[in-house]
Amino acid sequence: MGLAILLGLFALAVVIGVPVAFSLGIAAIAALIYEGTPLLIGFQRMMSGVSVFSLLAIPFFIFAGELMLRGGIAARLIRLAISTVGWIRGGLGQVNVFASMLFGGISGSAVADVSALGSILIPTMKERGYDGDYAVNVTVCSSVAGIVIPPSHNMILYAVAAGGGISIEKLFLAGVAPGVIMCLCLAVAAYIVAVRRNYPSERFPGFVALAISAAVALPGLFTAVIIVGGALSGIFTVTESGAIGVIYALIITVIAYRSLSWSGFVTAVAQSVRTTAMVMTLIGCASAFAYMLALYRVPDELAGLLTAITENPILILLLINLMLLTLGMVMDMGPLILICTPIFLPVVRELGMDPIQFGIVLMMNLGLGLCTPPVGACLFLGCAIARERIESVVRTIWPFYAAILVALLLTTFVPAVSLSLPEWLDEIREK
Repeated sequence: MGLAILLGLFALAVVIGVPVAFSLGIAAIAALIYEGTPLLIGFQRMMSGVSVFSLLAIPFFIFAGELMLRGGIAARLIRLAISTVGWIRGGLGQVNVFASMLFGGISGSAVADVSALGSILIPTMKERGYDGDYAVNVTVCSSVAGIVIPPSHNMILYAVAAGGGISIEKLFLAGVAPGVIMCLCLAVAAYIVAVRRNYPSERFPGFVALAISAAVALPGLFTAVIIVGGALSGIFTVTESGAIGVIYALIITVIAYRSLSWSGFVTAVAQSVRTTAMVMTLIGCASAFAYMLALYRVPDELAGLLTAITENPILILLLINLMLLTLGMVMDMGPLILICTPIFLPVVRELGMDPIQFGIVLMMNLGLGLCTPPVGACLFLGCAIARERIESVVRTIWPFYAAILVALLLTTFVPAVSLSLPEWLDEIREK
C-alpha cells in the first residue's frame, strides 16, 4: 500500500501539472506519513542529497554554457562547420550535425544547442530551399550530442544518483566515442534524406577560408579542452574545472570576441541561477523519493520481474532500453536520471554491465526522449523556431530516430564503444 501511495500520488501530481520536483517531494512525504516514519528523516534525506561536493560543479557548468550561448560562440562554430562539411549534398544538414557536435561539447545542454544553433540554422536552411520539417529534424536530433559529449552536468547528476564511487572524469571520456558515432549516424541519415529530396550543397570556400574559420572558432572550442582536459590530467578537480571554464568563457566572450553585452551577461546570470535552483530542488526531493523506493525494495522487485520474463541478458537490456525510452517520452531528463538510476543500476550490475557504460546508455535513451512527443522539450523548441506543426515534423523524423537508435544499440551491446577511453586513462595513470 505504501508503494502504491508513493507512485500513485507522484503520477497524479505530475498529471495535474505540479512541477516534477514538488511531485517527488509530496509523494515521498506522503509515504513517510503512511509508514509512521518521522518526517525529519525525509528532510534529512533531502539535505543529504544536495550536500555533495561534486554538485558544486553543476552551477559552474550551467553558467559557462549560458555565457557561451549569449556570447556568440554558435555563429563562429557554424562558419567553421560550413567551411568543413558544407560542400556535401544537403550541406546545411551536415553543418547542423557537425555544429551540434562542437557546440554540445561546450554547452553540455541539448536545449541550449537547439536554442543557439537552431535560431540561426533553421531560418537559414528554410531560406535556401530546405523543407522546414527537415531543418527541425536535423537540429533537434543532433542536439542530443550536447548530453552525451562532455562536459555535461547530467553526467554529474548520474554520478550522484548512483551513490558515489563513479568517476565523473571517466564518465566524460566514456561519452566521447558514443557521441561521435551518434553524430556520424545522424550525418548519414541527413545525407540520405537530402539526396532523396534533392537539396543543394554549399560551395567549398577554400583551405584558406577553412583555416581562418578554424582559427576564429578555436578559442571557443578550447573551453571544452580546459574543462575536460584539466579534470582528466589531475591539474584540478571537476568542480574547479567548471570554475576555470566560467573564467575562460568570460575572457573569450568579453575580451577576445567582444560579443557578450551587459544585458546578455545579466540574462546568463539570471538563467543560471534559475536553472541551478531548479536542479538542486529536484535533487533534494528525488533523494527522499529514492530513499522510499529503496525502502520498498523496488530495484529488487524489478530485477525479479525482468528475470521472470526472460533470463536472456540481451533481452533484459533491450527491455530496460525500451522502459527508459518510454519514460523519456513522458518526463523530463533530470528527474528521470535521479529516479531511474537507483532502480536500474543494480539490475544492470547483476548482468555484468559497467556503471559507466550504463550511464552513457541512460543519457542516450533519455536524450532521445527530449526529441519525442508528448514532452520533448527540444522538439517543441525546434518547431517553435521553425513555426512548423509538430505533427508534420514527427511524420518525417523517423530516419533520425533510427540513427540515434543504431548508436544506442552499439553503446549497449559493445562495451568497448564507451569503455575504451576510460580504460586508456587508467592505463596512463598506472604508468
